[in-house]
Amino acid sequence: MPILLKPFISAPSTSLSSISYGCKDYDGSNIIFRRANVVCLGMLAPRKFLQKRKKVEVFRDAEDETEQKNWRKIMLEIEEADSAVDVLRSRRVTNQALPKDLVVGTLIRFKQLRKWNVVSEILEWLRTQHWWDFKELDFLMLITAYGKQGDFIKAERILSCMNSKGYPPHVVSYTALMEAYGKGGQYNKAESTFRRMQASGPAPSALTYQIIFKIFVEGAKFTEAEEVFEKLLNGEISTLKPDQKMFHMMIYMYKKKGAYDKARKLFAMMADRGVPRSTVTYNSLMSFETNYKEVANVFDQMQKAGLRPDVVSYALLVNAYGKARREEEALAVFEEMLDAEVRPTQKAYNILLDAFAISGMVEQARTVFKSMRRDRYIPDLCSYTTMLSAYVNAADMDGAEKFFKRIQQDGLEPNIVTHGTLIKGYARTNNLDKMMEKYEAMRALGIKANATIFTTIMEAFCRNNGFGSGVEWFNEMVSSGIKPDQKAKNILLSLAKTAEELLEAKQITESHSPNELEIEGESSVYSDGDEDNENAAILDFDEFMSISGQPEHYDL
Repeated sequence: MPILLKPFISAPSTSLSSISYGCKDYDGSNIIFRRANVVCLGMLAPRKFLQKRKKVEVFRDAEDETEQKNWRKIMLEIEEADSAVDVLRSRRVTNQALPKDLVVGTLIRFKQLRKWNVVSEILEWLRTQHWWDFKELDFLMLITAYGKQGDFIKAERILSCMNSKGYPPHVVSYTALMEAYGKGGQYNKAESTFRRMQASGPAPSALTYQIIFKIFVEGAKFTEAEEVFEKLLNGEISTLKPDQKMFHMMIYMYKKKGAYDKARKLFAMMADRGVPRSTVTYNSLMSFETNYKEVANVFDQMQKAGLRPDVVSYALLVNAYGKARREEEALAVFEEMLDAEVRPTQKAYNILLDAFAISGMVEQARTVFKSMRRDRYIPDLCSYTTMLSAYVNAADMDGAEKFFKRIQQDGLEPNIVTHGTLIKGYARTNNLDKMMEKYEAMRALGIKANATIFTTIMEAFCRNNGFGSGVEWFNEMVSSGIKPDQKAKNILLSLAKTAEELLEAKQITESHSPNELEIEGESSVYSDGDEDNENAAILDFDEFMSISGQPEHYDL
């Protein structure tokens, strides 16, 4: 589809894609661009690959067909039932064992689905059954299931039981215990388990290192992660060398830490050490670039390397263009993703929705919203709140009110972000009565205002009723137990018109020491074009890291 893109300067691209997001201009008739409007005559047209198709199944014979359909019926019953054991027990003939293939197949299936609560329930039941010979592999899978659930108390119990039965220490069981501590927030115990494995065995595997790096990052143990990684690089603690997933984790850590230069150095080091880069590698690099040109550049590099972008790659690029208010490029990227038959996720749709919502482009946002349902993605509260912000950013408060009612009619419960979006809309239009009406309605529902909402109200009152009103709301924020963030302080200072007001603002803001301030970006609770929209939060660890943590040693 021919697309008219805003030109900007960047290095020439030899992207494998038909569209280079950094340098080409297109002339076409299907999209006509004006700064205030993008008229998309064929926007998000249905794609065949997204249409529901009946799956054609092939069976060896009639007996195989019967067995397969019966097994799938059991899987469905287990998923719908409160207890997997009740379903399996109902299938057991009196005084006869369940077929081993049925039990093993069920365990493997729910392991693949990562439904570890079902896996642990079935295995605990099997421990009590005289007809099932519960062996070491079963124990390893059970402790792994508890590790995935973060249930370190049960993981400790299973490890103790294995020791009492004389099973030798196994890297899978100790790795699972370590992971259980990490998922359970017991970061120091997780580290102690890892250090004990290093000192006295069983020797950590590559998977152990991948998981401990994840635990270190989640527990903000950045120094410890760097120390272990450096020793691995230098061959000081193991014959193992950092693999692709370990590099990914460290790049993610530096992103979280804000040390972007170090992340880029690790990216370069992968090539120097012969560690292959993947789409995940480039996604991790794209995820912390803030300038859309840089994100587009990394995207082009990935394609030049012969790698196929996945849905996260496209979503990152859509997000970068959306935040830069380059809606037509955001749409072009999303369209190419569909043309490449990369299936979008609900979050990808939310990101495109946010790209139009930021600029108040209601009709385009509505098209995205409708396309989600058409493509069998049910809009969630984030989708609805982002759509609401489109009306707010277009200063269409009548439309916003109607859509807010629709949220409730569709069975969703507005949260603080949703209420804050509506409050912000009335604050922007200087309708203080409606703003306070929405604020009081929110409080009546038991939802307490946060720093963002207080700051919005403070700014609106100060702008309309004078500096004194703003000071009152700043003090109201403090008396409500909310610590003013840096944005609240900056806004109060910026609203001071006279030297006396400025002096008063400085005295008020400086009375809160830096140690008392919460500067955590809470101001991004809702989008106003200059802020990130929390509803369109794009990427977390599990989405661009491929560490499944499943024990490769367990093969029933």
